[in-house]
Amino acid sequence: MTPHPASGVDDPGLVARLGFAAEQIVQEFGYDDDCAEALREQVEARVAGPLEDEDYTGEVDAVLLWWRGDDGDLTDALVDTVSVVAEGGFVLLLTPRTGHGVVVDPSDIDEAAATAGLHAAGSFKVDAGWRAVKLVAPKAGARR
Repeated sequence: MTPHPASGVDDPGLVARLGFAAEQIVQEFGYDDDCAEALREQVEARVAGPLEDEDYTGEVDAVLLWWRGDDGDLTDALVDTVSVVAEGGFVLLLTPRTGHGVVVDPSDIDEAAATAGLHAAGSFKVDAGWRAVKLVAPKAGARR
């Protein structure tokens, strides 16, 4: 379900708190017409540049990964995505909220992230249709 064009990200400070900053390179995977356009626009404004599409081949500071429950193997997608993220970067995994598409079970996210060498650094409501999980690599020397 496509959010109303006038609707926006529920929390206007979310993009900054997630760690997006000026001059970062952000690559986007899984974009379709159901994505939260307000979030995309706010990320572009924050980084002062366009989102790179799936064909971009350089290293990136962050990834927006739009993922629906019927998109395939999340573990494979995260492993592939991690390979393009610079040290200290992050993946923002965006999944549909209940009633807005095929949801992804949180345990599936945790399992896929762990296999890809990532862990959740927070879960956030983006808007009525999407939620986000920020996934990061453990810091070097971090103890469990």
